[in-house]
Amino acid sequence: MRYAYSVTAALLAGGAAMSLAGFPAGAQVAQNDDSQMARMVPRNGAPASFADLTEQLQPAVVNISTRQRVEVQSGGNPFAGTPLEDLFNQRRGGQQEPQYREGQSLGSGFIMSADGYVVTNNHVVSPTGRGTVEEITVTMPDGTEYPAELVGADASSDLAVLKIARDEPFPFVQFGDSSQARVGDWVVAIGNPFGLGGTVTSGIVSAVYRNTGSGGAYDRYLQTDASINRGNSGGPLFDMQGNVIGINNAILSPSGGSVGIGFAIPAETAAPIVDKLRRGVEIQRGYLGVQIQPVTDDLAASLGISENRGEFVQGVQPGEAAERAGIQAGDIVLRVNGEDVTPDQTLSFLVANIEPGTSIPVELIRNGERRRLNVTVGKRPSEEELRQSQMFDPDAEDMDEQEPETGSEVVMERLGLQVIALTPQIARQLGVSADTNGVVVGGVSPNSDAARKGLRRGDIILSANYQTVNTPSALEAAVEAARRENRDAVLLRVQRRGGPAQYVAVRFN
Repeated sequence: MRYAYSVTAALLAGGAAMSLAGFPAGAQVAQNDDSQMARMVPRNGAPASFADLTEQLQPAVVNISTRQRVEVQSGGNPFAGTPLEDLFNQRRGGQQEPQYREGQSLGSGFIMSADGYVVTNNHVVSPTGRGTVEEITVTMPDGTEYPAELVGADASSDLAVLKIARDEPFPFVQFGDSSQARVGDWVVAIGNPFGLGGTVTSGIVSAVYRNTGSGGAYDRYLQTDASINRGNSGGPLFDMQGNVIGINNAILSPSGGSVGIGFAIPAETAAPIVDKLRRGVEIQRGYLGVQIQPVTDDLAASLGISENRGEFVQGVQPGEAAERAGIQAGDIVLRVNGEDVTPDQTLSFLVANIEPGTSIPVELIRNGERRRLNVTVGKRPSEEELRQSQMFDPDAEDMDEQEPETGSEVVMERLGLQVIALTPQIARQLGVSADTNGVVVGGVSPNSDAARKGLRRGDIILSANYQTVNTPSALEAAVEAARRENRDAVLLRVQRRGGPAQYVAVRFN
C-alpha cells in the first residue's frame, strides 16, 4: 500500500473491477440460482445483515502476495579522500557485485471467471524500486494457494490480470454498472487489510467520479466511507446486488490508516481495460500533448468565463497533436468530441478514451472568442516516457526526488551527475533532433567538479573519452574504464541547447 498524507491519495495494493448490466451477481461456480439474492436484500433501506451477501461473495475474493528479488545499493568507500582509499578498493576487488534482498508485497483481488482469471491492482504485482517479481501467489479464503501467471498489466489505470488453474471451476464474481451508483448507496468492501486475511467492511458511496487532484487520465474514482486499509488494494467494492462496481485503490489519510475516505476505480473504467488485458490486446490511449490546469475562481474571474468548466492550457508540447492542430498556451478547452470538460470529466480522461488517429472537434476560448478546431488525436506515451519528459519541465526543481536510471549510480558517485536516457520526447523539449545520441544530465551535485566546470541539468553528454554513450550504462562503462587505467578525469563531449558541442574534462570525486 502506498500512503497519501494530507491531501494526497495513497494506493492500497488493491484493484478495480466492473460489472456489466444483465449478468448474474454473486460468487458462482459455473452456474447457480441467484433468485436467493433478490430475497436477501430489502429493496429499500439498509439490509438487516450483510451476512448472506458476504457468504455468497467472499469465496471469490482472494489474497495476492509476491516474492521479489530487490537489488540493494552498496555503500561507497568510507575511506574516500584518505590514504586508505586505494587499499579499500583493492580489498573490495574492484567493482563490487550487486547485493540483493528478498522483498514481499500483499494485496487483494477477485476471481472474475470460472476458469481462474483474477483482477487486482498493477501496483500489487509490480516490483518495488530496483526489484524483480519472481513469484506471485493467489490464496483462496480456505487457505489453498495457487501459483499465478501475470497475463497483463497496465500502469496508467493501475490494473492487472492474473491467471490461476485447477481441475474444477472457481467461484467468481462479475462486474456491475458503476454508472448507476448514487451517493448514499450501500457498498461492501472485501479484502486483505494488513495481511489479516478475508475481511469485510461496509459503508456507502460518498461521492461519484471524485477527482483527487493527483492528475492523470484516471483520476476519477468512486469515493466510499467503507473502511479500506493497507492490503485492500485490488479488492472488490460490491453493491447490494453483489456486483463489483469498483476496485479499492487508494485512501486519503494523514496517518496512513483509514479515516473513512477511500477510493475505488469505477467498474465502467476498469471493465474495458481488464477485458483487453485478458485477451492480450494492446491498450492505446489518446494524447494531445498539453500541460493543463483547472479553471480556478481567480482564473475564471480574470477571463470573464464561467467557473468549473473547461481547462486552461499552460503549455503545448512541440510536435504533438495539440500543436499540429493549432491549440496554443492560454486557450481554455471547453468541449472535446461533443463532451463538456468538467472537474468530473477532465480533458485527460476524455482524450485518453479516444482511439489514437481519430479526428475530433475541440471547442475552446482564445482571447475571449469561441473557436472550434479539428484535432487528430495522438498516441499517449508510456508512463515511463511521460515521467522522463516531465523531469525536464522548465518549472520542475525536484530532480533529487526522481529515481535514477539503471547504470547511473556509478556516474553519480564518480562524477556527481544524475543521468537518464535521451528519449524522443525529451529531445524535443531540449530542442535537439529526435535521432540525437547521448544521455541527459538530470541533476548535478553542487560539490562535484562537474558543477565547477559548469555542467547543468538538461545538458546532453554525447561521448566520454571519445566513445559514444547512448545509455547511462554506456557512460558508466566509460567511467569505469578510465578508473581502471588510473586516470583522474574523463573527457566528456557536452551539447547544450542553443550552443555548439564542447569537450569538458571532469575530474572524479
